Amino acid sequence: MRRAVGLDFGTTNSAIAVATADGNAHLATFQAEGQLTTTFRSILYFFHPKDEDADGRQVVAGPEAIPAYREAEPRGRFIQSMKSFLGSRLFEQTQLFNRVYRLEDLIAVIVRELRTAALDQFGDLGSAIVVGRPVQFAGAQGEDDADFALERLQAGIRQGGFEQVTFEFEPVAAAAYYETQLDHDELVLIADFGGGTSDFSLLHLGPSMREEAESANRILGTAGVPIGGNDFDSRFIRHLVAPELGANSEYRSFSGKLLPMPQDLYAELERWDKLSFLKTRQTLSMLQSIRAQSLEPKKIDGLLHVIDEDLGYQLYKSVESTKLALSDRDANTFRFDEPPVAILRDVTRAAFEIWIELYLRQIGDCIDGLLAQCQVAPSDVDSIFMTGGTSFVPAVKQVFEQKFSPDRLRSGGELTSVATGLALCALKRSGHWGT
Repeated sequence: MRRAVGLDFGTTNSAIAVATADGNAHLATFQAEGQLTTTFRSILYFFHPKDEDADGRQVVAGPEAIPAYREAEPRGRFIQSMKSFLGSRLFEQTQLFNRVYRLEDLIAVIVRELRTAALDQFGDLGSAIVVGRPVQFAGAQGEDDADFALERLQAGIRQGGFEQVTFEFEPVAAAAYYETQLDHDELVLIADFGGGTSDFSLLHLGPSMREEAESANRILGTAGVPIGGNDFDSRFIRHLVAPELGANSEYRSFSGKLLPMPQDLYAELERWDKLSFLKTRQTLSMLQSIRAQSLEPKKIDGLLHVIDEDLGYQLYKSVESTKLALSDRDANTFRFDEPPVAILRDVTRAAFEIWIELYLRQIGDCIDGLLAQCQVAPSDVDSIFMTGGTSFVPAVKQVFEQKFSPDRLRSGGELTSVATGLALCALKRSGHWGT
């Protein structure tokens, strides 16, 4: 039976799916902490040269990276959110211990692991794959940067084992997933919320549209903003964590003048995808000098500890659990306990919604722009399919409830709809649907 492969390489999670000629799509599964999951964390752990893996590996990916990182002694390097760097020309390569890695090399490690898992479960995959792409890449300033991002992503996927790479917009892929549930035609707004971007498509979907040879006949328009779950998470770091690590503190210069802490350090701290890159001899040396003159040296000790121990993943877990809790209740307690750093802060949903107000407004403006571009009134949209982890945030749902109506909102497959849809897109492009 012929197969078609779709890959959702995500900022936070990735997934790979295989569709067969009967129109069914199946997600590859992975072992994570004793359980099967259909998502693969987009993370890498590089072993310290003095703590090599028993199998001689220098790096492990996804679910394996987490326990390897926790158990390491001495600690190696933990890398996250690689996708968010694709559109940035400032990040070409990084040195991890005694070896230099391009961004494409890092992506290839994850793709290779995903491909191996799918091979083991489904057999030969062939050399072709359809891969999701955001409408607007995080960090991209224009079409040249978007092309640059696609070239790098394509190179990493080819290096990971797939020679023929085709791209599809992620919200269009989510639409292919949603369409399998329809027994009637609809005009649908797809809202796909990723870790680094939020993407939207307005499409005609349903039985009469499935046989359209050209997707352009179905897609009225696409739009996106470089805002995602990581941006929402960064507000927790800014308001709850950074102040406890000296963000608002001062230190004395050699002349005795009081100076504020360098805020660029805390901008990096807010993004755990960048936190690991603060661990340089220059940064640590600078902080040690500041610490000696700081008015709050214990807070600087805490910042040094977070950077030196590469605690981005622990920060991420603390933020993630707090954010999820606030989706179900009005208040929760943020906990980050990594001695000597211990942060315990109460936080309300109302406060969080104030922190992300600008992002919500930008998302709303993007939707308004898409509707205007397509000359479609909100009342003409039959349903809104929301997918991606950030779609769980109540304030995000409220943006759509206010523009449309609660009864038109749909959801499902929040972390895997794009991968499943990409496999279905690959099947349709191959011409083997129903053969």
